[in-house]
Amino acid sequence: MTQWIEDPEGGRDRGPRAVARAWFEVLTAPRRFFRTGVAPADQAPGLFFLMAVVFVAEGGRYLLVADGAPAVSSHPIAGPALALALTVVLVAPVALHLLVALQTLVLMALVSDRAGVSETVQVLAYASAPCVAAGVPVPAVRLACGVYGFVLLVVGIAVVHETSYRRATLAAIPVGAIGFGYGFRAFGAARDILSVVSTLLKSGGIV
Repeated sequence: MTQWIEDPEGGRDRGPRAVARAWFEVLTAPRRFFRTGVAPADQAPGLFFLMAVVFVAEGGRYLLVADGAPAVSSHPIAGPALALALTVVLVAPVALHLLVALQTLVLMALVSDRAGVSETVQVLAYASAPCVAAGVPVPAVRLACGVYGFVLLVVGIAVVHETSYRRATLAAIPVGAIGFGYGFRAFGAARDILSVVSTLLKSGGIV
């Protein structure tokens, strides 16, 4: 699941610049990105990409949200640093591959002629690109990250697995709900927004 082949045909380049370029490309030209940037067995760049996204998102949340990071009384930096390291190095890769397993099962039911598991790993990983801003303590921003991530997931499934956008949307719903809704807290952001709107309506703040 973490194979990094030397010369992937059509796969991603290596290094920090390549990660930054992949982030920009998937946000601005997702169809072209998924068509040319996903290669069989070339999973490690995608996994590293997701880890980088989680690092920025969770690190930002720790910095911007009061009590957002766990703390050790005698070592105020040790707790957040350890939690961030565990989240990036352990939780993110495990969660990705569990979601890939679920996505594969859903695709088996909906798409008869589909790409392999390694391509699905890359699609899910790169679809997380907008979530670099998921740590910002603004519900609208977190919700936008989740929605955009889900859209990228749909595009990636449609392009890489060569299926219709209707089937891709159906296939993406379970994984998108778990990954973006709960993992990157888009559902919580939606609840916060609805709560504010409901309060304003009750108080007559919105006519």
